[in-house]
Amino acid sequence: MFNREFVNLFIKHYLKYDKDNPFIFISALLAFLGISAGVMVLMIAMGVTNGTQEEFTKKLFVMNYPLTITSYEKNGLDDNLLNKIKQKFPNVKISPYYVTQVIAKNADSVQGSILYGVDFNKESKINSILAKAYSKVKNRNYSKFSLIAGEGLVITLGAKVGEKITLFFSQQQAVGFGTMPLQKRFKIISTFKSGLNAYDKGIMYTTKEAFVKVLKKDPKYYDGVHIYTKEPMKLIDKIKKILPPSVGIEGWWEQNGGFFRAMQIEKKALFLVLMLIILVASLNIISSLLMTVMSRRSEIALMKTLGASTKEIKAIFFRLGVIVGVLGIIFGTILGFIGMWVLKTYNIISLPADVYGTSHIPIDLHLNDYLLIIAGTFIIVLVASIYPAKKAANTNALKVLRNE
Repeated sequence: MFNREFVNLFIKHYLKYDKDNPFIFISALLAFLGISAGVMVLMIAMGVTNGTQEEFTKKLFVMNYPLTITSYEKNGLDDNLLNKIKQKFPNVKISPYYVTQVIAKNADSVQGSILYGVDFNKESKINSILAKAYSKVKNRNYSKFSLIAGEGLVITLGAKVGEKITLFFSQQQAVGFGTMPLQKRFKIISTFKSGLNAYDKGIMYTTKEAFVKVLKKDPKYYDGVHIYTKEPMKLIDKIKKILPPSVGIEGWWEQNGGFFRAMQIEKKALFLVLMLIILVASLNIISSLLMTVMSRRSEIALMKTLGASTKEIKAIFFRLGVIVGVLGIIFGTILGFIGMWVLKTYNIISLPADVYGTSHIPIDLHLNDYLLIIAGTFIIVLVASIYPAKKAANTNALKVLRNE
């Protein structure tokens, strides 16, 4: 019969500080602190990884648009198709565009960029960053040759809002007996700042009318359409079904698939590496329990002689290891939440905003990541407690007492 009170009594006894064997207590304390540190570091690391990924996702979601329709042919995308999409999916917001690559020049500075021709009003409804920049434009009677450019691009060119810059297009124009790249002066009416330097330096917006005038675009057809919806992953296949073969659709996650796959691999690798901290701490549990078994061999032998079962002896030392581990998990969880709160509240570590999209460390610990940390740590603690418990249960009482 299993005596629970007997087991609990000896567990309390062995958890106390032993003056004759202080190293046993110190080893158990180190195991406790090691597991606590491992859980804390894992929580903060996973929180920072998730937060950074979500911060990039927010930026990329806006600058890449939830869904983008592009035409594989010159005249494959027109107003009839846009109206069809709008009728089938009335809740989506659409903004047709033209696009080309240009070289921007101002004085001696040049910078390659992508130029979009859009309706500023429509585009502002689906792009919050452009909307903020467009709201700064006080005079709405602007020329068709107006630009809203990234702040990084404008700074690189040494220009200012209200000034004109020259854009060189890939198309050629006849000059005398030869040709030269088509060029046109555009006036900067506002700037935007996405938080991602690559986008701020590489993207500009102008009017659709400018494309029609300069590049002779047919106003009835478009190069592509930006679509905003809160559920792009659910709608992409439905929209794809009504599109002709000459038109394709792509989600923002597909445009940056390699980037997010790399972040997922990095997250998994980080988790496995940091779990080694807990694995090392579990070795301290094994060593402290083994030292306890070796120092208490006579007590174990006496307990067996007085009728204690092998199951009870095994339960005592197994639960000792589990208690040390569980207390470490609880204390580590508390330290982890405190650490995340400190990093969120106080700007202890500043990040370059042009690289990470934010100057503060973004932290967001998902529940499933936290549960995975706790489950992984608990399994390591359980495994670490098994061998010392078996070692104690297999103590030969007759041999030990004879030597005593």
